[in-house]
Amino acid sequence: MTKRKPKPAAATKKSARKAATKKGAKGKKIAAKASKKAVAKPVTRKATLGKKAVHAPSRQELFVREYLVDLNGRQAAIRAGYSPGSARQTASELLATPDVQAAVQKAMDERAERTGITAERVLERIWGIATADPRELIELVRSCCRNCYGKQHKYQRTAQELKNAWAEWRKNEDIREDKGIASQPFDTEGGTGYDPRRDPHPHCPECFGDGVERVIPKDTRDLAPDARMLYAGVKTTQHGLEIKMHDQTAMLVHAGRHLGLFKERLELSGKNGGPVQHSIAGILDDIDGAGTGLPDHATRGS
Repeated sequence: MTKRKPKPAAATKKSARKAATKKGAKGKKIAAKASKKAVAKPVTRKATLGKKAVHAPSRQELFVREYLVDLNGRQAAIRAGYSPGSARQTASELLATPDVQAAVQKAMDERAERTGITAERVLERIWGIATADPRELIELVRSCCRNCYGKQHKYQRTAQELKNAWAEWRKNEDIREDKGIASQPFDTEGGTGYDPRRDPHPHCPECFGDGVERVIPKDTRDLAPDARMLYAGVKTTQHGLEIKMHDQTAMLVHAGRHLGLFKERLELSGKNGGPVQHSIAGILDDIDGAGTGLPDHATRGS
């Protein structure tokens, strides 16, 4: 029988340390797994808290927001998700609700505070447009004609026009000389000095003191504050420039309504001032013989 040789003492100690290390590592892994299981995951709680924080606006709240965009009740109702077919009626009902009225007014007040726009400033601008003088944008004037101040009331030129006429005459003179045609004298007519800004001459034999019409667009860089608000732009057409302005009559109406100057009231009354009464028979009586193509209700039963 073979006897096993005893292992050296150093090797035995090394094996013991290795075994202890493995056991300790295994224990740490088990402890780590246990700690992971013990820690509660807050995912569910976070998700729950997130859901509570989200607030989906109701259609009524959406209507209030959309109404502030353009103050168009029907379009606001459609954009808020209401049926387009009944949007007008829906908007009317919503705007008659005290809660909606209060919400709209609150939103308007908050917007006015943010933008600095007040009723006084709006009214001031409306009144400025309504009372601005359109002549600051464009004028129709009557000025002198070409004959008003010419010598013996003949056609009068400016200095540059006279130079151009002289050059044209010299050119024609050279042509006449080459062809052997007799020379013609240059006619200065009424001379120079024409100024279209002068008033008509009361004794002019051509215009009889009425002068000629001139339309003068003004330089928009020099407009007064109210005229600048009245000015709405300019466009070029085949007939010339068109100066666009805001509707002053509409602005006057806006100002009057803002100040409560107009009393708009519709009164309906029936016979002898009593309430209006409707009946099917009365309605049929009204439409009989009116060219509607409907049969006479009196003969329907026969």
